Amino acid sequence: MPHGTLSLLACISLLPGALSAPSHHPSPHCRFLPGDRQWPRNSDWAQLNTTVSGRLIAGKPLAHVCHGPDYDAAACAEVRNRWSEPPLYFPDPVNVMSPYWLNLTCSPFSDRDNAPCELGNLASYAINVTSAEDVVAGLAFAQNHNIRVQVKNTGHDYLGRSTGPGSLALWTHNLKDIAFINYTSPQYTGPAAKLGAGVQAFDAYKVAAEHGLRVVGGYCPTVGIAGGYLQGAGHGPLLGAYGLAADNVLEFEAVTVDGRHLTASPTSHADLFWALSGGGAGNYAVVLSVTTKAHRDGVVAGGSLTVDHLQNGDDEAFWEAVQAWHRRLLVFDTIPGLTTVYRITNASFQVTQATLVDHPASDLEDNLRPFLRELDALGLHYTYEVNDHPSYYGHFATYNPGLPYGSYLNNETIGGRLVSRETVRERLPELTAVLRNITSTQTGTGAPVNVNGVAGNATHLRTVTAPGRNAVLPAWREALYHLIIEEWFDGAGPVDVFQEAQAAVNEHQELLRAVDPEGGAYINEATFDNPAWKEDYFGENYGELLRIKKRYDPDFVLYGPSAVGSDAWTRTAEGRLCRRHLDL
Repeated sequence: MPHGTLSLLACISLLPGALSAPSHHPSPHCRFLPGDRQWPRNSDWAQLNTTVSGRLIAGKPLAHVCHGPDYDAAACAEVRNRWSEPPLYFPDPVNVMSPYWLNLTCSPFSDRDNAPCELGNLASYAINVTSAEDVVAGLAFAQNHNIRVQVKNTGHDYLGRSTGPGSLALWTHNLKDIAFINYTSPQYTGPAAKLGAGVQAFDAYKVAAEHGLRVVGGYCPTVGIAGGYLQGAGHGPLLGAYGLAADNVLEFEAVTVDGRHLTASPTSHADLFWALSGGGAGNYAVVLSVTTKAHRDGVVAGGSLTVDHLQNGDDEAFWEAVQAWHRRLLVFDTIPGLTTVYRITNASFQVTQATLVDHPASDLEDNLRPFLRELDALGLHYTYEVNDHPSYYGHFATYNPGLPYGSYLNNETIGGRLVSRETVRERLPELTAVLRNITSTQTGTGAPVNVNGVAGNATHLRTVTAPGRNAVLPAWREALYHLIIEEWFDGAGPVDVFQEAQAAVNEHQELLRAVDPEGGAYINEATFDNPAWKEDYFGENYGELLRIKKRYDPDFVLYGPSAVGSDAWTRTAEGRLCRRHLDL
């Protein structure tokens, strides 16, 4: 998709659900928007473009080829056909995958000539970052001109941290360098991978396998490892073997808001290292690369299982099987190297991927057999398989068809909760009742709501991570699994379709909170409008994270919804950021 040429775009709009014109004389404590008298002049943007060697890109909605003078029938058809596919978005400098934050202000499904095609919530400009100097220039420009700035990597973002009206995006997607090194420090000696901020899981997994190594990354192969994924904690198929992505970090290369290019590690700028390792993305400094542990590769066992509820027909037996799975998870939790991901709907229960590192298929089958006996005793029909591969990448490819990009779609909104071991031990009937309630509802498309679980032991003992080494939400250490709620909707539908889905996710999260009030939530797969975001996403770490935020970003230049210190700002109906008078 061609990117826009350098020009001042007159299109501006707002956050989801709001429409109004910008004020031409905003208060100086508010960020400026296009149309304001104080908005940077064309000559200012041209000077910035010169400073970054021609890498300034004017933001355009992906669907601009479906409207007005930019109309191109073939290009529009491609955008329309791929609208729900992540690969359409991650190579673009301003467009993001969440339909909620796109706001459909320029849709490939609306009228060619009469429907609006505006930037909406997208950035006005982006810098294609190739060096620290590009970031320094972008941060200085944004501060000098009082405009919003944020970091965009791949655009996998449900909280709206990668975009915003009238903003300048620091687009790190093309920082793709990968290097494998022998790392030595007081904390760790061994193989490591230095990954540019734009390296995605599919980039890293394949190259690591070629070096006889594994690195921790996500299930979705298009997620950027060093970006929001790792900075928010980061779970994946290797969770039960090596912990969260943040548990594997050795150091960050970053640029601070005041223009310093530095390395943050446990021995250098240790406070910044702590915050970047799980304290939320794009909020303390701009990360250019991360150095993370790499682990010796070897055999990996995998498996899957399906219980078809519709085929079995016995509702009580089906939900007893779900409870039996939860009890079995308490046993799996004690097995080093084992991670399972599963899905519950009103139609089926599926273990979509089990991963057991450094073990053959027969060992995984031995671990699954007691659960299979319980299914037999309940009279439930099921199918299952186990296998093994000589490398992690071979295993990953088996359960992620369509590599390198996989088969994921983005016409959904998600939320969730970390479910503690105590809840499963002490309140399993109440938890099961909530799961039955959630999965009995339907989305706007009539599709059942999915409840997914990712189970792997992330305790300090298992991950060999000392308490306090990083800013990962402490509830992760008590969690038996991470529960994810998926609300699907028609990607071609009107705005209110996905607004309703967002509201439904929040309602379901509250049901989970009632049964597990201390559980907390994984910030990368959470809702931006959770009123308990400080407690749920940061817990007892919030106070220290705010102190670090003030130390490295005292003017709160970096901003994202539900990020530490974000309540220093309020978003107006037109999408403008204005400072609150808060004693933070």
